[in-house]
Amino acid sequence: MSLLLIFLLIAFTPSLIGTVRRSRAADWARTGFDPSAYGLASTAMLDPHRSGPPMASEQRERFQAVADAAWNGNWRPAADHVGAAGEDWDERWSRLELLAEIATQDDAWLTAWRAAEPGNCDAAALEAKHLVHQAWTIRGRGYAHEVPPQNMAKFEQLLPAAIEAAHRAALLAPENPAPWVVMVTAARGARYAPDRFRPLWEGLVARAPHHYEGHWQGMQYWCAKWYGSNRKMMAFARRAMDQAPTGSPLAGVYLHALSELTTRSGARAFPTTWVARRRLKAVAAALAAVPANDSRLPALRHMLADYLGRAGLFAEALKQFRLIGRWCGADPWARRGDPVAAFDLARGVAVRLSRAKPLPMQARRTENAFPMH
Repeated sequence: MSLLLIFLLIAFTPSLIGTVRRSRAADWARTGFDPSAYGLASTAMLDPHRSGPPMASEQRERFQAVADAAWNGNWRPAADHVGAAGEDWDERWSRLELLAEIATQDDAWLTAWRAAEPGNCDAAALEAKHLVHQAWTIRGRGYAHEVPPQNMAKFEQLLPAAIEAAHRAALLAPENPAPWVVMVTAARGARYAPDRFRPLWEGLVARAPHHYEGHWQGMQYWCAKWYGSNRKMMAFARRAMDQAPTGSPLAGVYLHALSELTTRSGARAFPTTWVARRRLKAVAAALAAVPANDSRLPALRHMLADYLGRAGLFAEALKQFRLIGRWCGADPWARRGDPVAAFDLARGVAVRLSRAKPLPMQARRTENAFPMH
């Protein structure tokens, strides 16, 4: 046997064995998998419409009251809602995003707020964010050559205007990072080269070093389809994760970077080294410390379960599936045609290849453990 043939056998045999194991596990998952025997929601209970439990009724009613007041011309509840977040800048931004959604339906209340309180940074930042949304709505999500020239011209006018509006908003409350998040968001569409982007980024992290949305937008800037590369994007995501304080969901930015990497470059781009597997375990540990009611957590758990499975960390993936429960209306399952089937298959493969043992009958979770609402 030649040395080349021996080398090829050594190189490809583990991969081939892994492919066969996964194929057999998938066959078992389709035909012999009883989720409830392993502490998982039954297939019949899976909900493909949500990534996680619905918002608590009290919170939903509060948000609806803010929206109804705004649409009726009263902007004060919106202002109070944002202001009540104090200097929890992630929460404050989350509330601004709610107001931005309200403004997409009717922005007359925002215009009235700006007129009544021209020195309010939240209102000014929201106005700038609204301009960014309008710009992208006009442009659409297609490639540049697919956008009508008149739409592209309007897009190219609105984004610089949004950045200027955000700069003015930043002067109203120098400690508030919201205007800087808007600037970082608009920079790639406005074609800011790295030397123009970096001062915006530095302005953001000087005010909120671990801002989740800001880091997500920064990761997008440094991805290959904009002004960076796969290497720069992944390095950015690793730094964000490594610098995040305990309890922050910022490790999730690493998962989003993996999603960008594999979507753009294909499944073969997914890193499977022991270093990459250790990184995924660290993501799992970081997310375990995030408060359970964090609205970003369910979607991140779905991505984490998928990537742990791809990395061969099946026991860790199974832990995530148990935490996810009955909800499967999220990526990556939603991108695979039938979210229920894709989610159920991934759970089954994780069970089989983790060598999990069925639970005793009395310990198995029943439908009461997975409430429908």
